[in-house]
Amino acid sequence: MPIPRMDLNAKAEIYRQKNKTCFILGASGESGKVLLNEIKKSNIFSKITLIGRRELQFDNNTHEDLVQKVVDFEKLDEYAEAFQDHDVGYCCLGTTKAKAGAEGFVRVDHDYVLKAAELAKAGGCSHFHLESSKGADKTSSFLYLKTKGQVEADIEVLGFECLSIYRPAVLLVDRQESRPAEWMARKFLGPLSSLFPTALSIPITSLARAMVVNTLKEGEQKKNYCENAKISQGVRETE
Repeated sequence: MPIPRMDLNAKAEIYRQKNKTCFILGASGESGKVLLNEIKKSNIFSKITLIGRRELQFDNNTHEDLVQKVVDFEKLDEYAEAFQDHDVGYCCLGTTKAKAGAEGFVRVDHDYVLKAAELAKAGGCSHFHLESSKGADKTSSFLYLKTKGQVEADIEVLGFECLSIYRPAVLLVDRQESRPAEWMARKFLGPLSSLFPTALSIPITSLARAMVVNTLKEGEQKKNYCENAKISQGVRETE
């Protein structure tokens, strides 16, 4: 059930008093950037850590209090400390087959993500949020959907106290890198999705807000699979 705005504010205040911490994996990507802004805006964490392959630079002073941990994803076991002592973990890490090749795509979207989840669990993370994809299915004949489905299944086995998995359709976002499918979605589906959700697309801000909303609902359910329509509905009814 969506949370009414008044209840959402109350939950945020209660959550804020718990002095919890979080990390974001993939904050340099489009989803991660928007998620970071939403988390900062919500002000529900006492500490936010960005984990990535390089330190990020920001144009304003709003992110001065962030902690940044630079890691080598090929040797993540050597960077277990970066994942220690976080209550909540957000994973927006990913690449594409076109950019990294089939083997590189699987290494990033499955191997890196799973290893990060394992380290987070060992480090005390109780609520893990995973950005996946609409149609994710470990039995799929399509590499992208199969990989997404397999990493979902493998992370589920880790036994987080709370696990939230998001399966958005095409994200409506102005990427710095060119992705033809997303350009088509923005051009033809953007105006439509601003009025009501579709099965084909979703604004990237809706995904980020859904992650924050589900953080506040922590403990209400152990596993939360958010399909595209559920992401849109839950966010819209709290606005």
